[in-house]
Order: sequence, then C-alpha cells, then structure tokens
Amino acid sequence: MRRIAWLFSLFAFLSGPTLLLHAAEPFLVFQPHGHVKGKNIVLISGDEEYRSEESLPQLAKILSTYHGFHCTVLFAINPKDGAIDPNQLNNIPGLEALDSADLMVILTRFRDLPDDQMKHIVGYVESGRPIVGIRTATHAFQLKSSPTYAKYSWNSPDGGFGRMVLGETWIRHHGYHGKQSTMGGLNPQEIKNPILRGIHAGELWSKTDVYEVRLPLPGDSRTLVFGEVLSGLDPKDPPIPGAVNDPMMPIAWTKSYTGSAGKTARVFATTLGTSEDLLTDANRRLLVNACYWALGLEQQIKPNAKVGLVGKYHPHPFGFDGYVKGVTPADLR
Repeated sequence: MRRIAWLFSLFAFLSGPTLLLHAAEPFLVFQPHGHVKGKNIVLISGDEEYRSEESLPQLAKILSTYHGFHCTVLFAINPKDGAIDPNQLNNIPGLEALDSADLMVILTRFRDLPDDQMKHIVGYVESGRPIVGIRTATHAFQLKSSPTYAKYSWNSPDGGFGRMVLGETWIRHHGYHGKQSTMGGLNPQEIKNPILRGIHAGELWSKTDVYEVRLPLPGDSRTLVFGEVLSGLDPKDPPIPGAVNDPMMPIAWTKSYTGSAGKTARVFATTLGTSEDLLTDANRRLLVNACYWALGLEQQIKPNAKVGLVGKYHPHPFGFDGYVKGVTPADLR
C-alpha cells in the first residue's frame, strides 16, 4: 500500500501542477513543477456577474501548468458555511498572500472589504508592484463600512482604484448589455507590443459588451485593443453602424502607477473578462502575455506558447446569481 501511495504521488508530481490545499483553507494554491519561474501570482476573484470564481482558477492552472508560476487563487467566501459566494461582498480571506506576491491579478466588483483585509490590497498597490485588472476591476471596491480606504472606492472623487490605478472607473455599458458582443480590434500602432504577440486580427472576441471609458485614457496609457460593438452575440454578427463605434472604446491597455512608496508599477487593464471568454484561445493568450509583461518578462513571451485549457472547463454564462451554490475551494481539487 505504501508503494501504491508513493507511485500515485509520483504520477501527480509528473502530470502537472500540484494543488496544495488543506480542507480548512478558503483558497487554492497551485505549485508548479518543471521550469519554475520563481514568481508568485495572486489572483483575486469576487464578482457577482462574470463568474471570476470559475475563470481565475482556470487562468491559474494555465499559468502554473505551462508557464511555471506559483499561483494562489482567492475567493469571496460565506463565513457561515465556507462556500464560495460572490454575493458575499465583505469577505475575501487569504489576502495576506499579497504581502509576498510578485503580481496581483484582480477581478472583483463593488467589494466592501473590512480594513484588516483591504490593507493587504492597498499595501500591495502602493508598493509599486505590477497589477493586471480584468473587467469589473474598474469598479473593484465600494467601501461603505469604513472610511480608512475610501479613496479606493469606484465613486470617490478621484475615481478610486479603477481610475487612479487602472486608468478608468465604472461609467456605463457601451452597447446593449446582454444583446451585443465585442470584437477586439488590434491597435495598428501597437502590433509589435509583446502583449499582442501571437494574437491576430479577428481572434479576440467576447460575448459581453464594451465598457465606456473617458478619452483619452490618462497619463502614459497605451491602447492595445479597441472594442467593436457587434449587433448580436455571435462573432460573425456585423458591427453596429454609427456613433457607438465611432470612436471605438479601448478594451485593453497598459499604463503605469506610482505608489506612495515611490516605486512605479506596470499596469495592464482589460474590460474583457467573462468566464466564457477563456474558451477563446486568443483571450487566454492576451491574459497570459499580460502577466509576463507585467512581471517584466516580456522577452520570454513566445507567439506559440501553450495557453490551452487545463482539465475540464465548463464555464457558466454571465449574469447575476448564476454561480454554482454550495461549492467550497476544497471541492475544486
């Protein structure tokens, strides 16, 4: 029996990333094998609509399995039963993992976190370490319960975390939400940007709509991808004529943010980001490339790098209350 157990452990070691998880831990940790990059990525989920509790574990698997990154995935957790609950706005345990992180990937929406959790996010942001913000990260926080970190709320005078750090906060949907989709158009002036390496025209597509942003984007922002509003929910649907696509809104860009510690961070933001977006190869490649770039590893981005799905992945459509209830991090082994 010991020999069988040893062989099973060896097979698990050789077949992919090791998922380190104790039953009581409300998060996932993927420890890579092979060509380990020696970089720690913390992925923070917590939105009620776009199923980040599904997409970010899959993104972590890709980053760990194929690219050698150590990944920790955090969730909104209901403290009563330990289940993943995106409607739990005030609890994302495990944020202390950010204290030793090399990269933060965040997809949260209107979180009202207590100070003892929020301080880890603020500490990370102000340290000047890199950030990848996805979809509703433009309005990641709505801090009602404590004034300590109120300036990071989406509706603060400076636009909160979204506008100050990522480049924009929530304004409105640009197009008919739930009825029109988005085709990503590559900015011809950024074709050689390493984040777009291996991505071609007509490959980036999302079933959800564009977000409106104020133009021009602030500071040293560089638009990589524009969002063309399509007339329906199929990538073959024609674009909407008229003002909605003139001008087209940026849907992926880079910028910098200088934190209170005086260090300047690389920031990538995209308003793509439903769980179903990861079914598209180019969307996965965009996020993986962005993580490399944010970490200063852009010279290692390969146009044919592996970005395939790892294991079974059957994401649910975006929409409120569409999450699978009763699932704990331990169930995601």
